[in-house]
Order: sequence, then structure tokens, then C-alpha cells
Amino acid sequence: MPIVRILLVLLAFASPAFAQDGIHELNAARDAAKTFKVYVDGVAKKGQRPDLTRPDVAAMLGHIYDLDAFAALPPPEASDMNWLPDWFDAANQTHKLFIFYGVKPGPQPDLGALGRNMMEYGDQYATAITFMIRGLAREAVAIPLFWNDLPPEQRTRIRAEGFAGVRKNSALFILTTVCAAIQGTPKPANARLVAAALRDTRGVWAEFLTPGDRARLVAELADLPRWAPDEIARADLASFTAALQAPN
Repeated sequence: MPIVRILLVLLAFASPAFAQDGIHELNAARDAAKTFKVYVDGVAKKGQRPDLTRPDVAAMLGHIYDLDAFAALPPPEASDMNWLPDWFDAANQTHKLFIFYGVKPGPQPDLGALGRNMMEYGDQYATAITFMIRGLAREAVAIPLFWNDLPPEQRTRIRAEGFAGVRKNSALFILTTVCAAIQGTPKPANARLVAAALRDTRGVWAEFLTPGDRARLVAELADLPRWAPDEIARADLASFTAALQAPN
């Protein structure tokens, strides 16, 4: 995914238009992500654990996963590709710092460390996944707009393959993170938060994902509603999978 996203950013900067919408939020998120990494590295050197509820740390995460600022953005445009992938990457790299904190590398997954992080940082994880689902959905709308704005001679095979990679990776991201966020949380509020993001963006995914990936998501998520610790979350998940099954 990182290589594909880097290519998209480079391609986007080749566009003559450079929208200012989202740039301020991106800069705040990127600066906060850098500061958060310094904090986590410092905690690790002391043999301690990050405290994500500490006011200054919570403020860092609030800039990175600023759902209110994101919701206030104007409708997606082609020029979103100038800044949106960078914001997603800051969000993605940050959530890995705390959800994989202390996880020991090896051939077998360190379920003990992962489980502890999911329990301790579950609220922050749900917020991060919610933000990234909504960010990917906005990107899914912006990509075709960006493609259509390109003159025919710039619609190259490399660009087409890059966009295809984003479609494939979006389906994989939804499958892996949503299962973890909903199955791994004992809190109904967190399940509702993530499921609502899927419900709100279901129309985007029904159009953007390939038929094969839609079918795979429906099959893999078939048992997920019964694991959701909340009736509202189960209804939202059902709405999401129903949209993926609808012909378009």
C-alpha cells in the first residue's frame, strides 16, 4: 500500500490545480503524528507504556483523527489527491504505533501483546479505524474525478494499475480492520462507531470495489453481525453488506 500511495501523491502533484481544502488539516495531522511518534519512542526507551488518555497525547490523536474537521470538508474533488493520501498515511502509521506497541516479532503472532493493546487502547483504535474508513471512502470518490480530469495521453497503464491497487487494498483494509475493531471490542459504543462509518459509506464501496472484492467482503463478514456487541452496530453492518450485494 505505501508504494501505491506514494505514486498517487506524485501523480496528483502533476495536476495543475492544487486545492487548499484539507491542507491545513493535513499539516496539523502530520505534525501531530511526528510528535506522537517521538512520544512513543521515548516511552519505549523507558520501558513504559503510552498513556493515550494524557491530555497532551489525546490532543495529538485528536489532530490526526479529526473527524469533525473531516466531516466539515467540502464535497470530494479531483484535487483531494494532492493531500488526502498523506493524511491517511499519517493516520495509518500512528494507529500502528499504539496497536502494535510491544508486539514481539516472530513467526507466531504475539496475541498477548495485541490483546492487551486492543483492550487498553480500544477507544483510540475504534476512532482511528472510523477515520480511515471515511478517509478511504472520500479517496474512492476523488480517484475517478482525478482520472477523468487527466488528458487521454496521461491516462497511462502505470496510473491505471495504481488506482486498481487502491481498490484492492481498500477491500483488504475494510476486511481486516473492521473484523478486529468489532470482534475485538467489548464496548458497544466502539462497535457502533465503526459500523456507522461502514453504513455511511456503503454506497461508495458498492460502486468503487470490484464485484469480486464485494462478494468476498460479503462472504467474509457474514458471521460478523453476531459478534457485534450492539444491536445498532449489527443493523449497520447488515446495511453495509446489503449495499455490496445490490446490483450496480
